[in-house]
Amino acid sequence: MPVELGAVLTPMVTPFDARGRLDEEAAVTLMHHLLEHGSDGLVVCGTTGEASTLSDEERLGIIELAVTEMKPAHPDCTIVAGAGSNDTRHAVHLTERASELRVDAILSVNPYYSRPSRRGIIRHYQEIDRATDRPILLYNIPQRTASDMPNDLLAELAELEHVVGVKQSNNANLAKIDGLQIYAGNDDVFADVLDMGEPGGILVSAHLFGSELRRMVDEPDRRREIDAGLQDVYRDLTVGPLACTTKAALNMIGLQVGGPRLPYVELDERETGVIRAMLERHGLLQPAQA
Repeated sequence: MPVELGAVLTPMVTPFDARGRLDEEAAVTLMHHLLEHGSDGLVVCGTTGEASTLSDEERLGIIELAVTEMKPAHPDCTIVAGAGSNDTRHAVHLTERASELRVDAILSVNPYYSRPSRRGIIRHYQEIDRATDRPILLYNIPQRTASDMPNDLLAELAELEHVVGVKQSNNANLAKIDGLQIYAGNDDVFADVLDMGEPGGILVSAHLFGSELRRMVDEPDRRREIDAGLQDVYRDLTVGPLACTTKAALNMIGLQVGGPRLPYVELDERETGVIRAMLERHGLLQPAQA
């Protein structure tokens, strides 16, 4: 049975304070802002959330914060927890803990760096599937994991009890898959995914343009026009690591989320100029005075 997680899901950055500590107050402010500006739900502790730099305590804390603070205020929102790891035991532990917090779904990336065999990937997800009663979204992002999950493998994984969908971040694999809902993992194919009749996307640009992305869902006749107007946003946000460019943009428009944690660093002057110019073009910042 299809699971309704929403069409516009934002892979939320994790705010840090000036000392690099988790900033819960800023996180709650950002969550409310996103859900009030086009997002149906939040993906917390994913790649853009710098999950690889978070301790388990921090990761589970932000997941719990999202559930306890957002569900009463936004009853229809969905909270998806990033709970992946290249260590199956660790992924199972995070999945179990996030499930206890009653998230709406688990996002689980295939093991990165270690590059397991196909049989290893299947065993990995079998263990995760046994660890939860929550829906599971697979996450295929070979540019980060160094191993692609082809569509025939995804179809095989769809036979697991709780696997319902995939965040597809390999545009070359974009196609319908029996038993799986497809979520765009790259913003530039969101319109394509919607045109395929699939649910939506997990979209970094929703931090800034959630209302426009929401219109792509609600106004299919104007979908391609709206998408064309956002192509420079998709492009310019990749001038640096997405966590870094998104945080820089949010800070510029007054949503203070702090900087990134090492090994990510603040944008340099050129990169900052690209982000500032993009925000100015789209009316989110006033042009700087000469």
